[in-house]
Amino acid sequence: MKHPDEGRWFTALYGEYRPRVYAYAVSRVGRDLADDVVADTFLVVWRRLDAVPGVPLPWLLGVARNVIRERYRDEVRQVSLAAEMRAWVEEAQADVADGVTEKAAMLAALARLGDDDRELLTLVAWHGLGAREAAKVVGCSTATYFVRLHRARKRLEQALAGSARRTPLAQPTQEYSR
Repeated sequence: MKHPDEGRWFTALYGEYRPRVYAYAVSRVGRDLADDVVADTFLVVWRRLDAVPGVPLPWLLGVARNVIRERYRDEVRQVSLAAEMRAWVEEAQADVADGVTEKAAMLAALARLGDDDRELLTLVAWHGLGAREAAKVVGCSTATYFVRLHRARKRLEQALAGSARRTPLAQPTQEYSR
């Protein structure tokens, strides 16, 4: 897609989608590395302006995903993400007195999942993508995405059940249980 004023078009694209790409990067690599991922993502975008589709968000998140995989391999990414998840769990546990036990249990369960499962679950829930868009981000068909999502949800349920057994605060009271 050629644009007569590429600089302005890129600036508008950056202004509109940078927060969503940043949120995606934070959920994948943590706050410490998210700015670098966003910068590298938009560098790719600048170099490939003609490849940006009409609905750019899934493509942008796919580029961000590739940047993460290329630049931050397992060890660095896992250490950073684990620290971020621990911080989220600690923040949620601080809120327990205010009645946010479900948040602590969910974040702890998410922290125990694999990277791919976390990504499948958060693309729709946290990043607001539809199934078709999320499938594009992870590079599979929509049908395959639904199968993977179903499996990830099952593993999340198992992780939640495990956290309920480990921490009595995470168990629902009788009035809220089904």
